[in-house]
Amino acid sequence: MRTKHGVGQVVVVVAVCLSAFAADPGTKEFKFTVGPHASVSIINQYGPVSVKPSSDNQVIVTATAHSDKVQVENSQSGDRIVLKSRLLAGATPANGRVDYEVLVPADASVSLHSFDGPLHAEQVSGDVTLEGDTATMDVRDVAGGHVHVNTLNGPVTLTNVSNGHIEITSVGGDVTMNSVTGPFVEVTCAKGKINYDGDFGYAGNYKLTSHTGDIVATVPADASFDVNARSVRGDVQNDFPLRARQQIAALPQRGRSFVGSAGRAASSVILRTFSGKIRLKAR
Repeated sequence: MRTKHGVGQVVVVVAVCLSAFAADPGTKEFKFTVGPHASVSIINQYGPVSVKPSSDNQVIVTATAHSDKVQVENSQSGDRIVLKSRLLAGATPANGRVDYEVLVPADASVSLHSFDGPLHAEQVSGDVTLEGDTATMDVRDVAGGHVHVNTLNGPVTLTNVSNGHIEITSVGGDVTMNSVTGPFVEVTCAKGKINYDGDFGYAGNYKLTSHTGDIVATVPADASFDVNARSVRGDVQNDFPLRARQQIAALPQRGRSFVGSAGRAASSVILRTFSGKIRLKAR
């Protein structure tokens, strides 16, 4: 009798566990207490992810599943939080969608992944990583840390990003940067356009490269930078009266490149494209 009773208890426990992990559409909230510099990762095949700062040491995730064809899995290992949308049989981009709204401590690092997004992060000082295919990607009002963005065809916008190490890689998505400065800013596009509107900061290294896309950089008339711009087949335009460098490996080709310094040449700027146009505009 004891043996049968024990087996019965095990069967009941297993049934309860399976029920707890069953897919359930609707909105769920997950809360995690973390220490300084926590890491939060959201992996979502379909649907938006938005990250904003919380007022304490908690990570609060509100996840809304659009059907029972997707479920949200979550785990915590110390100060590392992972949430993942798991598609079930019969899932489609429509019914497999989950909407995430995430609050994290301001010093947390976040990693967001979505096929179609959009992905949004703001007012955090930790590292920010965004990855997607067609997802719109938006990072704003962040300071310090690393910002890494990888996309196939989604547009990328960075706004008010200061003192950051920034790396953006895009195949066909356009990249727009407004008031973006840092010791290292590198954007690499295959077909996408690059639009920079800022001041190139101070003592930074900026490299903007696109194979076929245009590059437009708009900076104040009193900006301080050293520039080397070249388009193999496209036209170039420059609004600044640049001072010639003392040492130049090769003379710039008229209409295809320009090289020189403005102000105190505080930052280094490299602009490169194969067939796109380059325009350095004075605001």
